[in-house]
Amino acid sequence: MSSVAFHTLGCKVNHYETEAIWQLFKHQGYERVDFESTADVYVINTCTVTNTGDKKSRQVIRRAVRKNPDAVICVTGCYAQTSPAEIMAIPGVDIVVGTQDRTKMLEYIEQYKNERQPINGVKNIMKNRVYEELDVPAFTDRTRASLKIQEGCNNFCTFCIIPWARGLMRSRDPKEVVRQAQQLVDAGYKEIVLTGIHTGGYGQDLKDYNLAMLLRDLEEQVKGLKRIRISSIEASQLTDEVIDVIEKSNIIVRHMHIPLQSGSDTVLKRMRRKYTMAQFAERLLKLKKALPGLAVTSDVIVGFPGETEEEFMETYNFIKDHKFSELHVFPYSKRTGTPAARMTDQIDEEIKNERVHRLIALSDQLAKEYSSTFENEVLEVIPEEKYKEDPDSGLYEGYTDNYLKVVFPATEDMVGKLVRVKITKAGYPYNEGQFVRVLEDTTSKEELKAI
Repeated sequence: MSSVAFHTLGCKVNHYETEAIWQLFKHQGYERVDFESTADVYVINTCTVTNTGDKKSRQVIRRAVRKNPDAVICVTGCYAQTSPAEIMAIPGVDIVVGTQDRTKMLEYIEQYKNERQPINGVKNIMKNRVYEELDVPAFTDRTRASLKIQEGCNNFCTFCIIPWARGLMRSRDPKEVVRQAQQLVDAGYKEIVLTGIHTGGYGQDLKDYNLAMLLRDLEEQVKGLKRIRISSIEASQLTDEVIDVIEKSNIIVRHMHIPLQSGSDTVLKRMRRKYTMAQFAERLLKLKKALPGLAVTSDVIVGFPGETEEEFMETYNFIKDHKFSELHVFPYSKRTGTPAARMTDQIDEEIKNERVHRLIALSDQLAKEYSSTFENEVLEVIPEEKYKEDPDSGLYEGYTDNYLKVVFPATEDMVGKLVRVKITKAGYPYNEGQFVRVLEDTTSKEELKAI
């Protein structure tokens, strides 16, 4: 029996796709082993979002070659798509597949075993207009399931290489999305995270079908689904129709991740982001009105070329005024091949770091303020695993619908189920909770309201 080991770099989409590639190997009778052990085949799923992503990817590839020089080394993912020649030049690499044609990987392995000639299976992604179906019936991680609904992005922001790595916007067939969602719920998942490269853009390339309709269909057609979370959505994609669906929904959670990147109109223009702060604010207010108690998390790039102290403060104040509940803060890093990397007014690293620290401090403060409003409230949590900082304490950790991380006494059989937990002590990054009860699948919304 042949063995395969995987290593995934980068984002949720890559992790999803690794699980999908594993399914292909599983059907061919492969056994999955840990990446640190000796395997017959190593699959490295690479990232290219930053130059560091490329570098880390190369390090992991070399590590696999050293582990077992006789193994077949397959490299896939975004870095493979943008720089196949660079990867083929690494001694020991046998097969390179980009972000399409992943289903051919096993054929390539057989071909390589027969011919012993390296294979470059990377083709022009920009010509692809079809979503590649990759099925994931279950995940190695057992509580939250990702469901990829689209691929690619048409935005071409000046800092970003991803359209070149992933191609243009392609939406998954809605019937396939619903079918796979049902499969995941049947496998025991209560929460599904809709994910993609530009998730909120779902449906832009479909005729008479959009994200709002998909959300509605998932809620109406998938039996037993308790939570839908959208991994990321642009403010412009929060249309009135989408907000209306969210407001009426019983299962779309009170948490939206809406990438801001900058709170300054002048910086946004240089980034080639397609909104103004006035438009962003207007969507945010409408959404918060529809979903009281909503947690809004966001991504911010600090120190973009030419960013002045005034522009940075516009970002800082916008975040403070609109009370985001948590931020992912990134210092701008040059990505070779993007327009922003060629801009002349690059910001000094020390200034970048100092601004990053100021924003992280603000994020921590806002996160504490947000969680404190839920102290003594009873919320629904899905326990995911034992409390990482003290696994023997009998405590488990999981997330509420509005993305508060809660630690509370629980038992192994509660993992993956919906339970009611009272927040006894709010905090950040953890809230402390007290177990109230497990929610049976039979509990109706009316009964819940009565609790």
